[in-house]
Amino acid sequence: MNSTPSGSLHTCGPLTAFFLAPNPGPMSLDGTNSYLISASGASASVVVDPGPADEGHLRRLADAGPVELILVTHRHADHTAGSLRLHELTGAPVRAADPVHCQGGGEPLQDGESIQAAGVSIQVLATPGHTSDSVCFHLPDDGPHGSVLTGDTILGRGTTMLDYPDGRLGDYLGSLDRLETFGPATVLPAHGPALPSLEAVTRAYRQHRHERLGQIRAALDRLGRDAAVVAVADAVYADVEPSVRRAAEMSVAAQLDYLRGQPDA
Repeated sequence: MNSTPSGSLHTCGPLTAFFLAPNPGPMSLDGTNSYLISASGASASVVVDPGPADEGHLRRLADAGPVELILVTHRHADHTAGSLRLHELTGAPVRAADPVHCQGGGEPLQDGESIQAAGVSIQVLATPGHTSDSVCFHLPDDGPHGSVLTGDTILGRGTTMLDYPDGRLGDYLGSLDRLETFGPATVLPAHGPALPSLEAVTRAYRQHRHERLGQIRAALDRLGRDAAVVAVADAVYADVEPSVRRAAEMSVAAQLDYLRGQPDA
């Protein structure tokens, strides 16, 4: 478990810290890491992923200092549900890749955009796969190798669910390729602990995906090429807890969609 209790501010790097939201669960692990980004001496901060609509958590974010901007990594409620309320508390605009989740005049995020806020340079990286609107944020000056806030594209523990059909495996593999180029940058995920090397983590994630694809190919050889998602999940994810069974089935659906689109499928 994350050693940082809800309500405590945990420092990650020279530009980053987070409050852990009180929403632990099978999919959110210890809870949502709501990040505060600011340069030393800056008069305001940027909040990334306000998390759930928990008044105490949102007030902690607002009371940590003036908030200049609110960013969200993707559409899921454990990242966005508190956005409007945090905007109301701080007056800061909310920006996301999906215009639906922009608030207070915030403009949709653009891939490759460089945001200058709270004395920090934040690069927007489109990283679809977990969801179609997933983005990561690169902070080149956050420590010796920089850091990347990865949302749910990469977690601090375990692997990422693909929210099929919105999330697609081909997109996800492409996003891993992109993130690998940031080498030893620190991984700051939305759930779970920080990890030391983005390059190493992306390689491990890619290996895991290809191992699962191999297992699904083997299952299809036994069950038939048109086997149902539930049957393939029974064969490949037989040991998963019931609480994450739905996530396993979505990942199977994403992998079957990917395999059936390949020339040798």
